[in-house]
Amino acid sequence: MRIYLDHNATTAVRPSVIELMTEVMGETGNPSSVHGDGQAAQRRVETARRRVGKALCARPEDVIFTGCGTEALNLALHSAIQAGQAGTILHSAIEHEAVAATAAASGLPVMDIPVTADGVADIKALEALLDGWNGDTHGRPVLAMMLVNNEIGTIQPVAEAVRLVKEHDGLAIVDAIQAAGKIPVDFAGLGADYMAISAHKFGGPQGVGALIASCDAPLVRQLHGGGQEKNRRAGTLNVAGIAGLGLALEEAVASLDDFAALASLRDRMEAGLLEAAPDLHLIGKDAPRLPNTIGLACPGWKGETQVMALDLAGFSISAGSACSSGKANGSKIGNAVGLEKDASQGFARVSLGWNSQPDEADAFVTAWIEAVRRARPASKTQTLKAVS
Repeated sequence: MRIYLDHNATTAVRPSVIELMTEVMGETGNPSSVHGDGQAAQRRVETARRRVGKALCARPEDVIFTGCGTEALNLALHSAIQAGQAGTILHSAIEHEAVAATAAASGLPVMDIPVTADGVADIKALEALLDGWNGDTHGRPVLAMMLVNNEIGTIQPVAEAVRLVKEHDGLAIVDAIQAAGKIPVDFAGLGADYMAISAHKFGGPQGVGALIASCDAPLVRQLHGGGQEKNRRAGTLNVAGIAGLGLALEEAVASLDDFAALASLRDRMEAGLLEAAPDLHLIGKDAPRLPNTIGLACPGWKGETQVMALDLAGFSISAGSACSSGKANGSKIGNAVGLEKDASQGFARVSLGWNSQPDEADAFVTAWIEAVRRARPASKTQTLKAVS
């Protein structure tokens, strides 16, 4: 029996979501059609739109359904750029490539906001950067920042960053892809112009996401075709996927307390890992973070090797985000927080999900300890002990 511990990559689809999507897929109708079947499909879409709005404290009419979170982030960034609103793009040093690569390809100046050793964007550094801001030189600032880091789970000071950028007439894009359905998310309270989510992170299907764009945010469609989504995003809507996204988010938000309870399980796992490998780095351990995520860096044991060893033992983990693993000079997150190369190359991510069980976590710790004892000199590893 395999044990899945890579929920930040994609998590299990909730049974109720599978049931709803199966029902919707049994119906026939294009939501752009004016006949009864088409309008029934459109009602499915609008129900999901209301669910998303309610879950994220946003107006339903500001919700634009997309094919994924990456598309949502690209729509926001390209809209700001093509509308002539962007002068310089600001993002943290640990952003997902959906932001970092898009910013790099934009042709605009890009400024990195450094992070602390705990993997949290340095607000003082952002403040200092903006204090010297020259609109004639730098243009209008566009901030793109994740609410939660996908690799170590640290919660970022987005509200404060948005406030600072807004003081300089900037635009703000929030990547809430790892946050939605895991911690409370308040789009209105953050004061941002855009926010992206993705269904498969909180128990919905893969291949569907959404962008929330405030009514006064510049929006330039990137896909040309029909007039779907009020001419904001062309293409026939994925009705079953959208319905699944809406229900999954509603259920995830309703069970936030259950998700928060994963913290005790995560802490128990970390204690067991540290007992066996005292030199292990648990990045973000002392910062506010998701209750389900362990970002570990093990000197002398490369992340990819950890993934393979645990895979052979029947466990699915990752060497971080797919965009940052496999680098000869260490992981993106490890380098950003200042780890030495040997430790940075040893980065791996373990992430629990809404359906994870205590015995699965305990089994992983035992398997990891056995694997690290084989991979490293005995002097670096304590004697294997049972997980309490």
